[in-house]
Amino acid sequence: MKIYKSVKEGLIVTVIMFLIGFQSCTTHKPTFKGTALEKHESLENSGFDKDKLDKLTAFINDHSETTGMVVLYDGKVLYEYGDTKEISYIASCRKSVLSMLYGKHVDNGSIDLQQKIGSIGIDEKDGLLPIEKEATINDIITSRSGVFHVAANGGYDKKNFLERGSVKPGEYFVYSNWDFNVAGYILEQETGNSIYEELEKQLAKPLGFQDWNLKNQKKKENKKKSRYPAYHIYLSTRDMAKIGQLMLNEGQWNGKQLIPSQWIQKTTTTITPTEVVNERYNRTDSSTIQFSYGYMWWLVDYFKGIPDFEGAYSATGYGGQYITVIPKRKLVIAHKTKLDLLTRWGLAPGGTPDWLYWDILHQLVGDKKSEQERN
Repeated sequence: MKIYKSVKEGLIVTVIMFLIGFQSCTTHKPTFKGTALEKHESLENSGFDKDKLDKLTAFINDHSETTGMVVLYDGKVLYEYGDTKEISYIASCRKSVLSMLYGKHVDNGSIDLQQKIGSIGIDEKDGLLPIEKEATINDIITSRSGVFHVAANGGYDKKNFLERGSVKPGEYFVYSNWDFNVAGYILEQETGNSIYEELEKQLAKPLGFQDWNLKNQKKKENKKKSRYPAYHIYLSTRDMAKIGQLMLNEGQWNGKQLIPSQWIQKTTTTITPTEVVNERYNRTDSSTIQFSYGYMWWLVDYFKGIPDFEGAYSATGYGGQYITVIPKRKLVIAHKTKLDLLTRWGLAPGGTPDWLYWDILHQLVGDKKSEQERN
C-alpha cells in the first residue's frame, strides 16, 4: 500500500484519481448515425503491401503508445490500428480545426481578417496595451499578435515570450495559447454560434461523423489568468481522418464545397518560415524534420530528404494527436494516443512523442519516390 508523505499529498492524488475515473465515464453516445468511410478491398496499385503494413503494426506495438490510427489512401481506409471509434482529447489539433471553421466566414465577409482586435472589444481584466489592441484577426490566427499575455491553459511557448509592448503586431511569431483562445472567442462573437455548433454544422454533419455528440465538447476556463477559455475538442480517430480527407480534397465532400478551396490553400501556405520556427525550438537546418507555420497548421518543409513529404502539412497535439495530409501520396493519417489526466497535466509520463510519430510515418511511407514520379 502506498504511503503518502502528507495528508495533503494523499488528498491530491485521491482527487486526481477520482477525476480520471469521472472523465472515463462521461463520454456521451453519438447523437446521429454517421457514414463509415469506404475501405480498400485490395492493396493493388496503392504503393503498399501486406508485409509492409504488418511491419508497421509490429513497430507501433513495440515502440508506441498509439491507441488509434487510421490511414486513408485516395479517400478510402487503407490501414487501421487500435480503437478508432474511441472519443478523446485532441489537444492542439483543435487549432487546425478552428482554422478550417474560419474559412466560410472569411469568404462571405462575416469575419474581416484585417479588423483590429481592439475595435471588436478584445481586452483583459488587467488591460491590453494600446499597441496590443492594434493586432489584427489575421495576426491572431497566425500566432503573431505580439500580445504576450498569459493564457487560460498551459502548453504554449512561454519561454519565447517577450516584454509586453516590445514588438509590433505581426512582427514576431510565438506559439501562444492566448492567441489561439482569442481566435476561438472571435469566431463565436462574429458568427453568433459556439465553436462546437460551428464544428457540428460545418464538419460533423456534412462529413458524417460516426462518433459525434455536442455534449462531449467542453471548454477549460481560468478567469484569474485570462478572459478567454480554451476550446478543447474531443473526437474519435476515424472522425479526425475525415477532417484530414476534407483538407486533401481542398474543401470538397460528396460534390459540395464545404470550405472554400482558396482558404485551404491560404491556411497551408507558409507565414512563419522554417528558420524562425527552428530558432524558437532550437532546431538547426540539419534537423531531420523542418516545419514552417501557416494559419494554425504546421507545414512540412523537409523530412529526411523524402520527396513524398513535400507539400505535406499536419495538425499536431500534445501526447500523440495528429492529422497529417501528404498530398503527393494521396494519404491522410489520423493518429491518437488517449491520455489520462495525470499525463495531460504534466504529472506523469505518457503519450506518443513527436519524433516517434514521425518515425511511424517514415515506416509507413518509406523512402520511395512520389506517386507522380513513379508514374
